[in-house]
Amino acid sequence: MPRDNRLSRSLHALIHLDRHVKRATSETMAKMLGTNAVVVRRMMSGLRDKGYVVSEKGHGGGWELRVGLTEISLLDVYQAIGAPALFSIGPAAEPSPCLVEHAVDAQLDQTLSEAEALLLKRFSQITVADISDDYLSKMAKLGLPSNTFPKCSE
Repeated sequence: MPRDNRLSRSLHALIHLDRHVKRATSETMAKMLGTNAVVVRRMMSGLRDKGYVVSEKGHGGGWELRVGLTEISLLDVYQAIGAPALFSIGPAAEPSPCLVEHAVDAQLDQTLSEAEALLLKRFSQITVADISDDYLSKMAKLGLPSNTFPKCSE
């Protein structure tokens, strides 16, 4: 099962919009993220709907941050992309008459619900600015200027 990388891609795009470009087209971001513009538009539309970015069509248009990265948590971005499943494991999809399966499914449900609550709580405590600061710290350790973005296509 392939990983859902929308959260990672969304965070990546937000940091670039804050640190490197004032406005970027879906095509530019698609190159940077190694995907296509349709995927970017879908991903960014959730962020736009929540008010974190704005978009302008036409010549000179593109995506632009509307709020600072300190105002956006990982939880905010996770919810903006549709709150995808956090775990690929879990109880059986189809109900079964087997009591062993009932016991297994009940325990898995409870444990995964507890883990999800902890993870979402932690997401709420981390801002996109925290991630950006970590990125800038890594750049400084490498002696690279903060206005460059090595290893990114655009």
